[in-house]
Amino acid sequence: MTEYERSRTMPAQPEQVFDRAADIARLDTWLPRDLHVHAEDLPAVTVHEDRTDQDTSALLSARPEQMRLEWGTREQGSYAGWLQVAGLDSGASEVTVHLSFFDDSHDPGQRAVADALDSSLRRLEEQVRGGGDRR
Repeated sequence: MTEYERSRTMPAQPEQVFDRAADIARLDTWLPRDLHVHAEDLPAVTVHEDRTDQDTSALLSARPEQMRLEWGTREQGSYAGWLQVAGLDSGASEVTVHLSFFDDSHDPGQRAVADALDSSLRRLEEQVRGGGDRR
């Protein structure tokens, strides 16, 4: 199993950050650009990956009371992740994303994952700052 984690401080209240991150209709605005989530009957979702042109059955659940999103593959159990938002004393928030690859053949590698996490957190911050739907 391989795990990755990245955090970023964002200049907004934790509730605002979580609401933006958990908005199923806007996930594509901050997720890695080649991933697209299509809601079915939540928590069931389908994730389309442009790079492989494949659809994967997954689960996505939001826990607003904990300001936490959790996701993972359904059938094969090869991948899971979570996003946690925590408030800071300054009124800002810290967002942490954690990914676990249980099957090494699904792990794109440290550099690719780090780049994807950093760019996703940057785009989420742009959304929270009012950057609109820029991709």
